[in-house]
Amino acid sequence: MTYAIPGSTPEGGGPIGETYGAVITRADDAARVVEALRGIRLTGWIAPPEAGWVVALGDPGDGTVATDRSGVLEVGAALAAALDTVVVVARVVLDRQLVLAAWRGAEELGRYSSDPSRERGAEEEVLAEPYGVEHAGAFAEAVGRADAAEELADVLGEELDPDSVYESERLARVLGLLGLPRWIIAAGALPRDILTGPRTRDLVRLRAGAVGAAGVVPGRAVAAARKRMPPPPAIADPPRADDLGIDPWLL
Repeated sequence: MTYAIPGSTPEGGGPIGETYGAVITRADDAARVVEALRGIRLTGWIAPPEAGWVVALGDPGDGTVATDRSGVLEVGAALAAALDTVVVVARVVLDRQLVLAAWRGAEELGRYSSDPSRERGAEEEVLAEPYGVEHAGAFAEAVGRADAAEELADVLGEELDPDSVYESERLARVLGLLGLPRWIIAAGALPRDILTGPRTRDLVRLRAGAVGAAGVVPGRAVAAARKRMPPPPAIADPPRADDLGIDPWLL
């Protein structure tokens, strides 16, 4: 299975793509989600409900977007616990790394990273291979797609060629298998309209928890402070070469 992308790639580094983070909440009422996210002073956008899911997009996708140094993963955990519901988080960084996580209420069901070595601050010994593939079944069951577990595991376990493939291609397959809004892979277009997704004017815009224009000034100050305080790594204890007896110089 491969996900080819068109066009040339930068010398020595593969494709440079989008960065975005989505918190996908099982809910029919966006108002409850908005209220909860205002309570933790989210900066981002919230889309209208779609097929029983409400999508919130962090701004920035891979940075601190809420109180207590919370990135989209921490926001997902807080939202699932506060609303006692299922939440799935998907984060893509420069289209070179995909992170997934899911919660049911206060219970975390698992975390996945396509390449933990690309985490901010990762040591050289961290292995550059998919981590957490075994959680595919829990992810699929949580969203009512248990029959997709095997295929999902195949998609998550594939080691993609970073010189010719976007992780958004993998995420598109994941979202399709789980029955989640596929327009999320175009979220990097914000603040412009999202291709195949909701128009920007239909999104609730939060800046440090304030709605609309009221958040512009305080939002700038909070954004500057949060930029100096990145969120915790997605995988707290990623697999390392020395754990497996591998010489790091061979990586």
